[in-house]
Amino acid sequence: MTRVLAGPYCTQILGDLGAEVIKIEHPTRGDDTRAWGPPYATYKQGSEKHGAGESAYFIAVNRNKKSLGLSFQHPSGVSILHKLVKECDILVENYLPDALKKYGMDYATVSEINPSIIYASITGYGQTGPLRKKAGYDVMVEAEMGLMHITGHRDGPPAKVGVAVTDLTTGLYTSNSIMAALLSRAKSGRGQHIDVALSDCQVATLANLASSVLISGKSDSGRWGTAHPSIVPYKGFKTKDGDLMLGGGNDRLFGILCEKIGKAEWSTDERYRTNADRVKHRDELEEKIEAVTRTKTTAEWEAVLDGSGMPYARINDVKGTLEHEHVLARDMVTEIDHPDCGPIKLVSPPIKFSESKPSIRSPPPMLGQHTDEVLAGVLGMSTSEIDSLKSDGVVA
Repeated sequence: MTRVLAGPYCTQILGDLGAEVIKIEHPTRGDDTRAWGPPYATYKQGSEKHGAGESAYFIAVNRNKKSLGLSFQHPSGVSILHKLVKECDILVENYLPDALKKYGMDYATVSEINPSIIYASITGYGQTGPLRKKAGYDVMVEAEMGLMHITGHRDGPPAKVGVAVTDLTTGLYTSNSIMAALLSRAKSGRGQHIDVALSDCQVATLANLASSVLISGKSDSGRWGTAHPSIVPYKGFKTKDGDLMLGGGNDRLFGILCEKIGKAEWSTDERYRTNADRVKHRDELEEKIEAVTRTKTTAEWEAVLDGSGMPYARINDVKGTLEHEHVLARDMVTEIDHPDCGPIKLVSPPIKFSESKPSIRSPPPMLGQHTDEVLAGVLGMSTSEIDSLKSDGVVA
């Protein structure tokens, strides 16, 4: 019972690991992200579907799921959900606190129906606290909970991260917590309610920066772009045709860098001899390095630095990343056949197991694609019962 990103990302992870996932969607419009485009995977010739196609956003986080189009504003819809509760191990939802109570789908009601169910609630600000009723949007939580303040160029305004990282980390925390709750249930026989907030997950992922503030009692050091507040040189530098990250994380590595860029004398210069010296003279040293890096292409610098032990990386765009030889060698792009769109490419499950194999068993579903299958196969409903529910607008 989740929409958009944090919840669907969580349940896709569970699906990749082998769970049977039933996605409850509004019977006519479905998940909000079905309309978030372009780009779309266009319908192939011969498909009975009409329109722009299937949204790339929806496709990104909804594989390995069955779509049940259902309105739980109708009592018969709630009855179906209660029957599913009896059959399922986990329920994941991302509605505002108390919003599902009027439909009898809150944890107190659901746990009476199935005491062993694991019920995960994903919200912006959690089930408690002064902001519990506030709607949660990734970019707003990034702003309010510190991430945006530390993201962006040193002399520029705050910036959001390029992907909705707070939603994604929340999905990761939720899937991990569900796994722990399953282990707990194996011992106790009881399920439990998991309260996951975007705000909490964002605070947690401030990590060492939060620790620095808590220990020092001082404000953070602000935005650093690609640079590091206490290591120089450690940032992206312009080349003749792009950008290259260089990481001179200690004096030895700085010496290697100096040698490789033809400026060996810098390593013994009193201004740059130690990292503390280089931090003190950050601006002038970084300007000097970039004056050199601009003289060659990124590929030429990669050839110079290869095998030297110096940390370096080309700054790729997303297309370049997905075409990267290492990404492809690690099977991180999978082509599947979509019933209405034909062959489409997806990012693969990222974890490799020695004994098991997370896989893409089914493409992201069409809206209501599995309604009949779930109602008949899981709940044992007859064709006439299903047809009646469809005619009443309860399911689609």
